[in-house]
Amino acid sequence: MQALQNRPLLSSDTRAMDQLQDFLRQRRTTHEPVEDLHTFEQELHRLFVAAEREALSRELARFDLDVPAVEVAGERYHRVLRCATTYTSTVGPVRVERSLYRGAPGTQALCPLELRAGIIEGAWTPWAAQQATWVVAHLTPQEGEELFALLGNMTPSKSTLDRLPKALSGSWEAQRPHFEATLRQQEALPQEAVTLAVSLDGVMAPMKDGQRQAKRHQARAKGQTPSGPAGYQEVGCATVSYYDRQGERLLTRRMARMPEGNKVTLKSQLTAEVMGALKQRPDLRVVKVADGAPDNWSYLGETLPFGEEVLDFYHAAAYLGDALGAAYGESTPQSQARFATFREVLRDAPEGVDTVIGALCRLRTRFPRRQAIHKALAYFREHRHRMRYSALQAQHLPIGSGVVEAACKTLVSQRLKRAGMRWRTTGGQAILTFRALCQSDRFERAWQLLSEMYKHVVTLPRQVLAFSQQR
Repeated sequence: MQALQNRPLLSSDTRAMDQLQDFLRQRRTTHEPVEDLHTFEQELHRLFVAAEREALSRELARFDLDVPAVEVAGERYHRVLRCATTYTSTVGPVRVERSLYRGAPGTQALCPLELRAGIIEGAWTPWAAQQATWVVAHLTPQEGEELFALLGNMTPSKSTLDRLPKALSGSWEAQRPHFEATLRQQEALPQEAVTLAVSLDGVMAPMKDGQRQAKRHQARAKGQTPSGPAGYQEVGCATVSYYDRQGERLLTRRMARMPEGNKVTLKSQLTAEVMGALKQRPDLRVVKVADGAPDNWSYLGETLPFGEEVLDFYHAAAYLGDALGAAYGESTPQSQARFATFREVLRDAPEGVDTVIGALCRLRTRFPRRQAIHKALAYFREHRHRMRYSALQAQHLPIGSGVVEAACKTLVSQRLKRAGMRWRTTGGQAILTFRALCQSDRFERAWQLLSEMYKHVVTLPRQVLAFSQQR
């Protein structure tokens, strides 16, 4: 690529825009292709980025106020310092001259440029912070650092990417109920929707403060062998899905919260989501789908509005399989054949659950000491009214909790349960909050709400002139 290699070097004080124009002008003078497209593309991108960075720096400087005093929210602040600083933008570091102001003694200095431009956490331009937050919601900070380096625009460090979502999550949590209500008000539910299905579940995640060693010591003190995920705690997941008349899922909103007693925050979020949807569309039929955990049904049945209660079919089938395996031997041909038969009866026969309960009663009589049979029979009797699978399918209503179980996997496990990971509540929630917004098609609108928190009106007191005007 001789044309690129032999072009004259530009002086260091040449503006980025001039360098870009000179580069393009040289290419217009030849009809020959470059020798190395990869090198040419990299150089072209570098010059465009530098020119964009230059333009952005000039625009940011316009937000600055160089005056003796300013007012913010009725409070007066006096100019104490003028200095240059660097902000992270989508095209890399941007250096800008700005003024700092201080109010009453002991108060923190403020920067009108940052308040007027909406600089995020004192370091990021809004779009750069949005991109970085989205990336860390999907990738580890290390992977994010590598991705940005490969793209050749901004190059935030791993530690910077780790801190950003935690800081933003604190701002989000401070206004979370208001933000979530605003998002619901901005959204229109699918017109074809006739069913609202709500589900609640949980998944174990590794915690730094999960009292791992204490739990293992307790097990040893009791003469037990420590085993299992002692350092794990349950992350709560919930979904609200909308279905059309044919039972096709149209839209799902996902949410997740780090371990918390009785899943209080998650349940309040879920209740607000359901009530907000029914306020907009009171004609929607409510279906509650979950496994047999008592806490799920004490909430779904007692707190949420009336609706069809459905025990996840696949959990019910698993109990049936365990009972048949206890009677005929696990994985034996007889056990597998009977399981296939009764599974189909449970799902498709009008009174399938009664047939299965009768079969389990007979098995209990034949094998009175097989605890799996007793357990399955108690399970089916307790949830009998939630196992109307044939009637539910005829009405194109969901019979499985696969949507919330998928949320447990894609929302939580795929990001929080990678090799070597352990989490504290604040760090994990930062990831889950923005990841849930992404998976619910809400991230863009949520970001608009969040980023507005960083913008403030800065006014000039009466008879205050800029220093440039005084001079």
